[in-house]
Amino acid sequence: MQISSDICGSQTRISKARNPNIMARNIIYLINPISGTHGKSSLREMISQKTSERRIGYSILPTNKEGDYAFLRGLIKQDGVTDVVVCGGDGTVNAVAAALMGVPVNIGIIPMGSGNGLALTAGISRKAAKALEVIFAGKASFIDGFYINDQFSCMLCGIGFDALVAHEFAIQKRRGLQTYIRVSLVNFFKARPYTFRIHMPDLSIDAKAYFISIANSNQFGNNFTIAPRARLNDGLLDIVIVKKMSKFRLPFSVLSQISGSRSRDILYYQVPGLTIENPEQAPLHIDGDPKETAPEFRIRVLPQALKLLQP
Repeated sequence: MQISSDICGSQTRISKARNPNIMARNIIYLINPISGTHGKSSLREMISQKTSERRIGYSILPTNKEGDYAFLRGLIKQDGVTDVVVCGGDGTVNAVAAALMGVPVNIGIIPMGSGNGLALTAGISRKAAKALEVIFAGKASFIDGFYINDQFSCMLCGIGFDALVAHEFAIQKRRGLQTYIRVSLVNFFKARPYTFRIHMPDLSIDAKAYFISIANSNQFGNNFTIAPRARLNDGLLDIVIVKKMSKFRLPFSVLSQISGSRSRDILYYQVPGLTIENPEQAPLHIDGDPKETAPEFRIRVLPQALKLLQP
């Protein structure tokens, strides 16, 4: 069966396949109508056309503001869904992956967000047509995720300055890279270091830092690499600590990290888990979405958390 609805769910078209035996795969596409800056109607039309051409069963559903995708579990079991494809950004991928933890289904991405960090780390093109070819190829492999306290992350979380930017970015009327850069520049002048105590296996350190990144992927998004040694399936978390320094030196140190060079102002560790004491309540983001902070974060890797369709 094929179900195609518009992103508001106001129209539904149902057609039955003449030969169900040719539909070994059954895909749910989730389209986020507000992520990034791209149009969505042409994407929906392309998905319908190309998936139908391959005679694959599919449905197109809207994402929801609440980020609640528990309902997908019932649909997957009822309709024999093999793949759930997120047409959106990292935040939507996070919410879907968290809801489907332990469910035997592949997750695909058509990057439509502002950063698309997980997709770019996995080598998935930002061009929707090329990303669709990855979906149709059906090559899936496990990647890790991690928990920060009881919240799941499939890509990267940050505590401090980058989280402050995420909180401000989330309330902007317009999305996209230009908006993110503008918000980052505005907040740069307000940035301050925070006090942290970090406990890792065999090591504890006190740090005054502008921000700490805990990464499973190698980048913030848009190919801004913050953790160059990160791998999606190595069972480790990459910890990047941007220490207190002069405001003049800060951007140069971060750019040095992004370019793959080493900076004496940035500490880098790879560990399976850690605890971060956060007495000054520095802000938090998870996969680019602002989250409520806490005085302490217990962080642990979750090996083989989800099966991702990749090139």
